[in-house]
Amino acid sequence: MRWNWQHEEWPYFSYDSNKLSELEASFLRQSGIVIGALKHVSTDQYDELVVDLISTEAIKTSEIEGEYLNRDSVQSSIKRNFGLETKLGRVAPAEQGIAEMMTVLYRTYEEPLSDKMMYDWHKMLTSGRNDLTDIGQYRTHKEPMQIVSGADYTAKVHFEAPPSNSVKAEMIKFIDWFNNSTKLSPLTRAGIAHLYFECIHPFEDGNGRIGRAIAEKALSQSLKQPTLLSLSATIQSNKKAYYQKLEEFNKGIEITGWLEYFAQTILDAQNYSLRLIEFLIAKTKLYDALRDQLNERQDKVIARMFKEGPDGFKGGLSAENYISITGAARATATRDLANLIEKGALKRTGERRYTRYWLDLP
Repeated sequence: MRWNWQHEEWPYFSYDSNKLSELEASFLRQSGIVIGALKHVSTDQYDELVVDLISTEAIKTSEIEGEYLNRDSVQSSIKRNFGLETKLGRVAPAEQGIAEMMTVLYRTYEEPLSDKMMYDWHKMLTSGRNDLTDIGQYRTHKEPMQIVSGADYTAKVHFEAPPSNSVKAEMIKFIDWFNNSTKLSPLTRAGIAHLYFECIHPFEDGNGRIGRAIAEKALSQSLKQPTLLSLSATIQSNKKAYYQKLEEFNKGIEITGWLEYFAQTILDAQNYSLRLIEFLIAKTKLYDALRDQLNERQDKVIARMFKEGPDGFKGGLSAENYISITGAARATATRDLANLIEKGALKRTGERRYTRYWLDLP
């Protein structure tokens, strides 16, 4: 089987820009809406938004690769990196490392891509690991770099990257392309950058996380400000489709279908960011309306519901949830919940054991 890097045209990808024009226009239009919405956000809300989105991206980009991190630890590291108050103490190396990488990505998006930048990212990603030979440098092993599934006797090779001895030359070309492609449309550049990098697969491990970071760097450079996207959360929601598309377009040079898929994924991530901004604004308005009206139990539950984000508790808050969170007796929980509905904090759906409560936000 021939892989795309074995084609004579490599790495000059071809695509139909006409099929991307509407998606590109949507991205720019929605970017303007996001920027406009941010004007209504306070400094504290903006800090909360940045921490939420960066920590979500850090956690989900690791989840895609099968690594599950503690959200509180990641958020604490990110807050500490931004000089914000945090009560959590020592954090595990993996969580501290990805938090540091995502913070650096946010702060240095304008800087040109370089070997050193990616080496530093790789060191952060692999913090605390001792199972890798090449940390903070491109891979050097002689064995083929393959993406394989199945048992040894039925293994299926989904992709094989260029051999290690050609990685340095491939990355020189990639970095040169990335730093000189800023005039490309945002979604097109980000989509090519991600696929191009993944097809080289230059590191022993961590290529997916670094590749997604490169895509976000491309978008931030196009907008001339951090994108504030949780791209990986959107990818993680349908990880199977992501890997299918990568596999589908790792054999040829024509990549229109890949760019359409990746562009729509970015737009979905952008929609989530806008929902989160609107959610934070609504949160402030609700707290202002309820100021000094909640008892300690109610305040704890409302805070817990807000912590779940725009989608809230899966399936809604039940009376049992309320009792579990507060330790209140059932009769007390019933009175508290009825009172929260009267105050306009919650709305109710269902009856009897199917009764559920939701934040009453505009």
